[in-house]
Amino acid sequence: MPTDPIVETMRRGVSEGVFPGGVLLVRHRGRVVHHAAYGNACLIPVPEPASCATIYDLASLTKPLATVTTVVHLLASGRIKLDDSVERLIPDVEGELRKCTVRHLLNHCSALPAWRPFYEKVVPDGKRLRDVPLSQRRRAMFELIHREPLLEPLGARSVYSDLGFILLGEILERATGRDWLALCKEVFSALGIQGLFYMTEQGRSDGIASKSEAFAATEQDQWRGRVLRGEVHDENAAVMGGVSSHAGLFGTVEAVASLAAPWLSAVRGEAGLLSTSIAREFVARQNLAAESSWGLGWDTPSSGPTGPSSSGRYLSPASFGHLGYAGTSLWMDPEQDLMAVLLTNRVHPTRKNNLIRQFRPALHDAVFKAVIGRD
Repeated sequence: MPTDPIVETMRRGVSEGVFPGGVLLVRHRGRVVHHAAYGNACLIPVPEPASCATIYDLASLTKPLATVTTVVHLLASGRIKLDDSVERLIPDVEGELRKCTVRHLLNHCSALPAWRPFYEKVVPDGKRLRDVPLSQRRRAMFELIHREPLLEPLGARSVYSDLGFILLGEILERATGRDWLALCKEVFSALGIQGLFYMTEQGRSDGIASKSEAFAATEQDQWRGRVLRGEVHDENAAVMGGVSSHAGLFGTVEAVASLAAPWLSAVRGEAGLLSTSIAREFVARQNLAAESSWGLGWDTPSSGPTGPSSSGRYLSPASFGHLGYAGTSLWMDPEQDLMAVLLTNRVHPTRKNNLIRQFRPALHDAVFKAVIGRD
């Protein structure tokens, strides 16, 4: 009997050390055609197998799942506009950043840098993180971004930016007068989503108790001095209490698919909880910056000197997706009604492992060949 190419690829990912373990869910035409766990959720102090119920740190999948979906929700209710400017909502920001809009931030063409280790300035010793009041930490993070010099003129090019999405979260809070956690709960409730949550400093934001064994472990973190399990991996998000618009969301692969499904349905023009016209605008290349593959918070297939897109060779140009630093990814092809959600903990026990860059396109090729068929 021939080996399933999806199973073979995932097993190879474990055996070749791409990640300790992971869970893959593939949905085609509304039906789950693959849902399986591979490898281990934890290696230290002893290996523990992953399961389909393992909860993963979703890392930057937070951006499309929580933040972009919140933007769409607020747009539909008229509470924000894509061309709302930073200066209108955060008047204390100075310089060219004042002219930046929600649209620029979603398209990653704000000219803000990709990342800065602001956590080291706010709380130099991560083992004493909670000694500093949370409100003080959050305010300090926002103020550092307000003062961050821009790399180039606004809109010159797309540079994927955590800082831009943190600023976007602050804008949404100010526009609505609500804190980020309350906004996300409103959106998830409106869409009927369960199982996606933040790990706050008091526990799960949805109030459900979970033992640490339910979570995949991430890094042996030097700043905090421990293996992270059931707390956010991203240090800047940790400074913000685990709750941010750029990272911090947790969930199972099924929970991710449950929120991705309304996006796929809307882009395909099917009646649902999200507006088709808005969803299609968000997943389409914006051409705000030259040679950018970005839509509004969603990426599209691309190719370049570093190799093929993480989406692989076969997903259609209409596809859209996003990656997460901890080893997560989500890609959807509306032409084929195909979704692939991959959750791994490739940063366990160390982030010094980038094999997933080559693995992702190979996996998506295997998924397409197995489900759709391609010579």
